[in-house]
Formats: sequence, C-alpha cells, structure tokens
Amino acid sequence: MRKNVALATMTVFAVLLAAAKTHARQGTNQPSRQTETDEYTRYELLAPETASFKIYYEVTATTAGVTVFYNPIRKGSTASDEAVYDAMTGATLQFQVMSGADTQKDPLMAGADASMDYIKVDLARPVPPNGQGRVVIVKTYKDAKSYYREGGGIVFNRPLGIRRNKVVLPAGYELIACNVPSQVLSEADGRISISFMNGSAGEAPLIVKAKLGAQTGDAAKPKPLTSARSWEAPFPGESERERLSERAHQDRDIVYFLNQPETHSFSLYHDYTESRPGADKYLNVVREGSTVSNPSAYILDTGEVLQSRVMTGAELAAAKIDMAGETVTPTTQVVVIPFTPVKQGQSVRLRISETYTAPVSYRLDGDELVFDRSLGRARNAVVLPAGWYLTASAIPATLAQLPDGRVRLDFWNGRPDDVDVLIKAKRLVKSE
Repeated sequence: MRKNVALATMTVFAVLLAAAKTHARQGTNQPSRQTETDEYTRYELLAPETASFKIYYEVTATTAGVTVFYNPIRKGSTASDEAVYDAMTGATLQFQVMSGADTQKDPLMAGADASMDYIKVDLARPVPPNGQGRVVIVKTYKDAKSYYREGGGIVFNRPLGIRRNKVVLPAGYELIACNVPSQVLSEADGRISISFMNGSAGEAPLIVKAKLGAQTGDAAKPKPLTSARSWEAPFPGESERERLSERAHQDRDIVYFLNQPETHSFSLYHDYTESRPGADKYLNVVREGSTVSNPSAYILDTGEVLQSRVMTGAELAAAKIDMAGETVTPTTQVVVIPFTPVKQGQSVRLRISETYTAPVSYRLDGDELVFDRSLGRARNAVVLPAGWYLTASAIPATLAQLPDGRVRLDFWNGRPDDVDVLIKAKRLVKSE
C-alpha cells in the first residue's frame, strides 16, 4: 500500500511538471493569456438618488510570470474613486485606466473588447509558477439602469457574471424581494445584505428589491453570534456563528485527485487564506478512518515552500501546541505547517497538498469505483482516475473533461453544512 501511495504522489508531481513544461513551451511559441480565479464581488448600494454603488472586487491573477492585471469597466457604468490594493500586504498598487484599443496591444489581452475601458494594475510581485497574485479593486459605479427607484422602494437589477457575490442595502432599508437563492445576513452596522454562490455556467440575473422601514443606528446592530447549535438537528450541527457566516466569501477550496481505486488513496490540494493577526501555523486534523502521507505546502502569493510534518495528538500535547479548541485523541494525525506570523491588515494564502488513504471512503465494489465522503468546503472538486467514466453522482455537480481525458466534478455548496458526496464510476472500454 505504501508503495502505491508513493507512486500516486509521484504521478501528481509528474502531472504538475508536465503542465509547467507545457506552459514554458507556450511561453516561447505564443503569448500567454490573462487567467484569473477566486473572483468575489461586494456591492454596497449608496443613497438611491445617486444611482451609484461601491464595488469591492477580489480577484486572483494566475498567469505565471505576469506583473500586470487588467480589469474591465462594465459598459453602461461610469467608474470613479478607483483604488487597488495588494491582498497579501494591504499595500496600495499603481494602476491606470486604458482604452480597449490600447489594452489589445498587450499580448495578455489580445482578445480585449475595443469598445470597453480597462483598469491596468501593476502587481506587487510577479505571479510565481503555480502561484497567484491576489488584488482587491475598489471602485464606484454610477449606473441608473442597474440601480434605481421604483414606487416607494429601490431596485438593484444587474446580471452578475462573477460567481460569488454580496449586495449590501443602504441603511434603513428592508429586503422585500430577491430572485436568486441567497443567504440574508446583517452587517456589523445593521445594514441588510444578501450573498450567494452561482455554480452554473451563465450569469445570475439578479433582481433585489428593498424599501424603507428597517432600523438604523445602534438599534439595527445584530447581537453577537453564539456557539449555540440547532435544537432540531438530528446530530450535532453547525453553530449559529458558523451557520450565519458568509458562505460565498469563504476562502477555502479543495480538489481531490482519485488514484486507482485498488489503492484506496487520493491526492488533494486545498487552498486556504490566513488573515488573523499573529497566526503562525496551519493545523489540519486528519479525520477518523483516514491516514495521511506526503504533506507539503507553499505560499501561493510568493512561491515560498513551507516545512510540514505529521504529528499525533500525543506529540502535539507534549509540544504544548494549542489545537484552538479542536478535540483530538492521542493517536489522531495532525498535519502541522508553520509560517511567519501574519501581520495586522495582511494575509497569506497557502496551498497544502497531501495524500490520503481511506478504505471506507474510497474503494472498489465489484467492478465499480465508489467514492463516498462528506465534503465540508463551500467549493469542492473531485477528479476521477484515468480510465474511468462516471455512472452516478448523488449530489448535483458541474462536470468538465480535463485535457488528459479525466472527468472533473465541481460541487459548490452555498449552504453552511457538509455535502455527502457519493460517486460511482466504471472502467472505460479500450478501443481496438
């Protein structure tokens, strides 16, 4: 079994190396194109008479080696008060507004729309190989077609192509309609907001309606959230604090790469942003029924490789490492990854890779592959092993075929709970 796991890990590294070589070849033969990920937008509706809203757009550049990032200014909107920040350090970044025609001159943006303007951002550092450049773009849009009065209330009517979004109402307004299934949350100052994840391929045709009537000032502020759990849950459920956290803005996502089922093993990576001042380590508790091997980690922002080790609960106790309230047994495995303490107003994004062996979760049932595992992240993906085709998925997912022929399933869960994923697959028939 240990040999199979090692081979599986070597396979993952081989895939990454091949991808890096492919990227290098593309870089010499043709210009790279701008790529990005982890897009999230927060809209703060300003006074209705202004027809304006403030946007906080979080986005991550992923094209290796680039030093700039382009963000389009939407047609029909007039932008003002722009600012750009490096998400890792909080430092202000330089930028300029460019025409679409000028933007097209950069090979990164050869496909830019000549009829649009773009914000060109100078990144704080080149994007490292297999790394990221995280930025926050702040701007105010005036757009009377998207934000307007109707009767005695207000309407925010805007198709949203970004898949994770939040809309904050002006103070004193109550929410009376929202056509996209959303969490309804209270801001710290009492303003009402809606938040959603759109796992589909198309835009979300969002229409939000509100009217005056909500409390303002101190009376509007919500009570502090507690650790109380639902009295109706048939098992220990999430706490109130967890249930009313903004699911769409959660910064953890995970991708599972299933190895051949005879190994009962799968490799994975999960990305995680740490922004708590003073935090200096990541502790990943291995769930019961699984064993972990080959942990590794690096900082996506810089490419810095971090040390990692597997410790037992007994070893953690002896080392006086605080588990932050998590209960572990003396034999529980915990992956420990230290890093430089996070400073106030800054953050680091980690990519953590591991191989798990879990005979109950991942197995062969006759000639069928079975992957049966509870996934707790808001964004989860599972990649089938080479040579297998999907026959069943209990939880709705979007599917895509990777360049090497493997099938990837993406499970986006906007609810503050786990999804019990059950996947079955069979071997492909070899063509003669």
